[in-house]
Amino acid sequence: MSSAINAMNWLPNRETRILVQGITGREGAYHTEQMIASGANIVAGVTPGKGGEWLFDRIPIFDSVREARHATDASVSVMFVPPRAAVDALYEAISADLALIVCITENIPIRDMMHVRRALAASQTRLLGPSSPGLIVPGQLKLGIIPTHITLAGSVGMVSRSSTLLYEATDALTRSGIGQRACIGLGGDTVSGTHFVDVLAFFEEDPHTDRIVLIGEIGGMGEQHAARFIREQMTKPIVAYVAGKTSPKNQRMGHAGAIIEDEIGGYDEKIEALRQAGVRLAESPDHITALLK
Repeated sequence: MSSAINAMNWLPNRETRILVQGITGREGAYHTEQMIASGANIVAGVTPGKGGEWLFDRIPIFDSVREARHATDASVSVMFVPPRAAVDALYEAISADLALIVCITENIPIRDMMHVRRALAASQTRLLGPSSPGLIVPGQLKLGIIPTHITLAGSVGMVSRSSTLLYEATDALTRSGIGQRACIGLGGDTVSGTHFVDVLAFFEEDPHTDRIVLIGEIGGMGEQHAARFIREQMTKPIVAYVAGKTSPKNQRMGHAGAIIEDEIGGYDEKIEALRQAGVRLAESPDHITALLK
């Protein structure tokens, strides 16, 4: 595992060596260029059948993740692989012992992701996503599709299930002069690789983070688990916003994980859990800024 990323501090930096799976596709090539511009150290791409080619005359392309890792010592993958091939690409990255996979791909079946999660549990690999916008460390690098122009380097750690709300809240903070330590999108799928608790634990130990913003939504138990962790182990101040206050039950709102089923995952339950944990609750994304101030 590269020294630029380890199990305790899994946030990449400018020294982290990164490969891109699906680099020759339209989205992969475009966002690779954007990530390089942000400071990301992209050292390889992977597209089966295109090994030996080059992208932008500087990034070698390999047929497999294992070949790319062996040749370049990459420890992180950003995945822009179409849904039909994404599960195989995930297994390939896990079997290559990468430290982190950032999976941008959407619409991966839940059953397939349950199998992937079992493979992750038997490995040292961390998965961010699927359906994640990625992460960005302002002033350092981004991995994924979060726009760099809405960010500002600072000390607020941000974590969100919703990509859109992450963008909106980050932009509001930046316009108010409040900088971010890192902005991390978990992805909104029902089965995902990284959860609120994982990111909260990192921010709690991170000396560069002094405040935290948590953005949740209806569906699942992630916010309730986060509230328990906050109550028992967190010391840093946290502001939270939960979307879906007026959402009807048994109707999916936006994506796979945003649904209240059989009284589980409701707005009121999440809000009460966070309130009891001492979290300051915002009424809107813009209100987050006021509470931080």
